[in-house]
Amino acid sequence: MSNELGAFLSARRALVTPQQAGIPNVGVRRVPGLRREEVAMLAGVSADYYLRLERGRDRNPSVQVLESIARVLQLDDEHLAYLLTLVAGASRKRRRRPRKETVPSGALKLLDSLAQPAFIEGRYFDILASNSLARALSPGLAEGGNQLRDLFLNPAEQALHPDWENLTECFVASLRQAVGTDIDDPRFIELTGELSLASARFRQLWGRHEVRGQSGTPIRIRHPQVGDLILNRERLSIGGAEGLMLVVYHPDAGSSNAEKLSLLASAGLHVSGRAQQAVR
Repeated sequence: MSNELGAFLSARRALVTPQQAGIPNVGVRRVPGLRREEVAMLAGVSADYYLRLERGRDRNPSVQVLESIARVLQLDDEHLAYLLTLVAGASRKRRRRPRKETVPSGALKLLDSLAQPAFIEGRYFDILASNSLARALSPGLAEGGNQLRDLFLNPAEQALHPDWENLTECFVASLRQAVGTDIDDPRFIELTGELSLASARFRQLWGRHEVRGQSGTPIRIRHPQVGDLILNRERLSIGGAEGLMLVVYHPDAGSSNAEKLSLLASAGLHVSGRAQQAVR
């Protein structure tokens, strides 16, 4: 039986130093971060009870106990919400069979009408659809690709992102939030299994149990044709399509980034026009 609660508590405990917790750092420490008994003491529970929690022997702690432990582990609201879902599984209803991710026709029409690079991603960052400027920005944004797989396993995609370390951290934390406790989903098992075997960086980040949703933020791209671009990245929910997001990259108006994006769009249109002439 899996013990997601114990794995989460252990991983987060290792990230809090005695100094951060406000206690003396005494004795030789065989593990990074706080000891179990230190967490228990600071949270106001017995060491034996906390040990049972980490070992999966008590799967129904009260909300008050979890909030006390979250305070000691210095969890923010997103991590606390995730922690609470880990113990809600005891009363969880039988899961529905995963549905195929299908993009609504209206969203596809909107995607094609946008003048900025845009694509539609699924729950596991699969590219379900994209416009031509998104594909000109990165070949990895073509339909059928997966952003996580490309970020961790494709050197060409990694070269596009000067801030690769921060970006991978963001994606892994967002994946854990998106999945929640639905860890028996076959797609999740396949993707995380492949990345865990092939990427030491993914294993490191996944083991930290960071939980964080993505928000609108600038992203830097080192494009081989137009150089460095800084674009705003927005993720918008698609109504009637649970888990699907419309992602749009857009530059600040009047900036050099806007000029570079226009050059890239013009080059893409020129290539597209030549391809159409060749077909004729």
